[in-house]
Amino acid sequence: MDEFDIETVADPDLDDPVLVEGLPGVGHVGKLAAEHLLEELESELVRRVYSTHFPPQVSIDEGQAQLACAEFHAVTPADGQDLLVLSGDHQAQDNQGHYGLTDTFLDIADDFGVQRVFALGGVPTGELIEEYDVLGATTTEEFRETLEDAGVAFREDEPAGGIVGVSGLLLGLSKRRDVPACCLMGETSGYLVDPKSAQAVLEILQDVIGFEVDYSSLEDRADEMEEVVRKIQEMEQQNSPSPADEDLRYIG
Repeated sequence: MDEFDIETVADPDLDDPVLVEGLPGVGHVGKLAAEHLLEELESELVRRVYSTHFPPQVSIDEGQAQLACAEFHAVTPADGQDLLVLSGDHQAQDNQGHYGLTDTFLDIADDFGVQRVFALGGVPTGELIEEYDVLGATTTEEFRETLEDAGVAFREDEPAGGIVGVSGLLLGLSKRRDVPACCLMGETSGYLVDPKSAQAVLEILQDVIGFEVDYSSLEDRADEMEEVVRKIQEMEQQNSPSPADEDLRYIG
């Protein structure tokens, strides 16, 4: 197998498509968002990308093995622009792989005529939160203004340390190709899979691109995660030591 191996599954004609990337990352925010789009909107698998930089493993679905890969689906919503959605269960395991895969992804996007790139991900807060802001980073001032109008926050020096992995490289390498790109990052604790943050990111994307999508299943997953968080908090409270009687005189 080649270092980067592209399997062509279908070749539909797309109308002014945008690339939407949702690979695994903090809180699985981008991955959840991309998967929700594919579940709720009519889509067609068009490309698989295999690489020796992916983990050496296969996934198993009802006994059938599938070599680790990234997938591109063409999505044609009733409203808004067509989408080319990049999803998968893995990112590269090394720096060279990250660069090579991102270049490969952009080559595929170029083949379909993509003129804008949206990378989706999460930014860790380090604590559980109730309100979810969406932070942004872009390659052009015009793109920034569009996202600010949609409610995206741009904060100085955030995210701390920049954006790593495919999401970050999509911005850097797209800029070198003169393709406008942005990263939408939903705030998340970073401890758990975060459907609420994924929905916050999707709502921004929906506003900018113009498609319609139902969030019921994502909201159900968010309710399930809130129940998990509640149980964890209860266990932590039960395991917290009570002040000893002799310590009480030092309080107040």
